[in-house]
Amino acid sequence: MAITDRPEGERPRERLLAHGPAALSDAELLAIYLRVGVRGKSAVDLARDLLKRFDSQLGILAEASLDELASVSGIGLAKAAQLKASFELARRALLQDMSSRDSFTSPGKVRDWLRLKLARRGNEVFMALWLDAQNRLLKDDELFVGTLNQTSVYPREVVKAALAHNAAAVILAHNHPSGIAEPSRADEMLTRSLKEALSLVDVRVLDHFIVAGNSPPLSFAERGLL
Repeated sequence: MAITDRPEGERPRERLLAHGPAALSDAELLAIYLRVGVRGKSAVDLARDLLKRFDSQLGILAEASLDELASVSGIGLAKAAQLKASFELARRALLQDMSSRDSFTSPGKVRDWLRLKLARRGNEVFMALWLDAQNRLLKDDELFVGTLNQTSVYPREVVKAALAHNAAAVILAHNHPSGIAEPSRADEMLTRSLKEALSLVDVRVLDHFIVAGNSPPLSFAERGLL
């Protein structure tokens, strides 16, 4: 049954206008975005197929590639691109909301923010979260960007950035596009080198996280590597 053939009170858009978005199911919300279905399937049916393809998990759906989305019958590249754009807007909105100065006093929130920021990057990124004396965020700073599995980090440049932001402390982070979070020997040596260099300008290294895939970022402090 096409959506337009349903009673008005059962149509997703009308239900949203009458009751708000929270009243709708995941499939109904997706259907509003898809707008139209295909022959023999309404937009709601198509949305259900899409959810089923990704185990009814919105997180998995949001992380799916364009090709994976387009492979679902009735979606195609145009709808896949629209979906990816909507998920990216939601991700950016969440990052902005989580970037409030007080959010970085909680280790759990730091992990969540870093995963949103770095988990999907296709190359290695090394970043610093510069903090004030109360461990509130001053600036999130992407310092170095490398290749698929390697980036070069220069302690002198990190120290210069710390002084530029007048930071009292820092949380370091980088991603492993391979999806494996285990720190390498080079990661451990770099962390010690940065900690020593930053101590000379009275900047404390609170932690160094490795972000890999959708698993919780690995903490050097929890591993006893600081």
